[in-house]
Amino acid sequence: MAPPVATYSSPLDEPILQVKKNGNQVNSKTSYDVLEDYEGGYRFAPIEEAQVSRAMIKRYFNTMYERAVSDVVIVGAGSAGLSCAYHLAKSRPDLKITIIEAGVAPGGGAWLGGQLMTPMVVRKPADRFLTEIGVPFEDEGNFVVVKHAALFTSTVLSKVLAMPNVVLMNATAVEDLIIHPDSKGVQRVSGVVTNWTLVTLNHDTQSCMDPNVITAPVIVSATGHDGPMGAFSAKRLVSAGLLKELGNMRCLDMNRAEPAIVNGTREVVPGMVMTGMELSEHDGSNRMGPTFGAMMASGIKAAKEAIRIIESHEIVDGKIVA
Repeated sequence: MAPPVATYSSPLDEPILQVKKNGNQVNSKTSYDVLEDYEGGYRFAPIEEAQVSRAMIKRYFNTMYERAVSDVVIVGAGSAGLSCAYHLAKSRPDLKITIIEAGVAPGGGAWLGGQLMTPMVVRKPADRFLTEIGVPFEDEGNFVVVKHAALFTSTVLSKVLAMPNVVLMNATAVEDLIIHPDSKGVQRVSGVVTNWTLVTLNHDTQSCMDPNVITAPVIVSATGHDGPMGAFSAKRLVSAGLLKELGNMRCLDMNRAEPAIVNGTREVVPGMVMTGMELSEHDGSNRMGPTFGAMMASGIKAAKEAIRIIESHEIVDGKIVA
């Protein structure tokens, strides 16, 4: 039996053909046949190269335009940032949530467990979040084990990206913070300064390449512990004079580290909630190593803190006015 042939009219943003009639350009849509045949006869719908460029450019830059004023900006799409985004977007589908991730691949350090091994350990009661998002695990009593860390990360990432009020801009770095005095004269984090990561990494090799900005009444910083771009906001708060000095992450102690991170998740300066391992650098708390429950729970608490801030202030055009 011959494989079925489907006939479509072009649904693409740009017409298949552009022709001139009486000297004027007119759009001419056409029909075409596609065939899903894995025996050597597979046929795609036709496309013009410019259509691909226009489809990407229109959506990407429309998104940049629309999210120039966001409700919440989350800096960092690791396990804490993604957990925050999930809970925040689910709890408040009316909010415009914009995630900025410096890496091409979101997920931070949550693609693997410890020492490049694949299983992920999560201490209870954070296993409840795994159940909520549908990640299976083995129960070991006081903790559970996900067979591969990437199963958690890919699941929460796919659920976050499927939410209509969430936008992720990866390969995009936060280079600085926007800080304004509020109505009482208090210095308040009011947005982020962004650039494409490849530009950020080459400021020393090229002449001035100025950035872009996104304003928001709440910034959630989830940039992780010290590293190439880790603990960015904590470090910038020091150089900006809003934090006297870094606490510096202490040595590994799982039993002290995880509750310290979750319970310490808070608005560290007006307008900025800090979550995940970045808090260990800010507060001087212990690291926990390859156990991930605190990252999930800290992200959820950060979402709750962001909602509290938004609901306790008057906001106009992305700015807190009272």
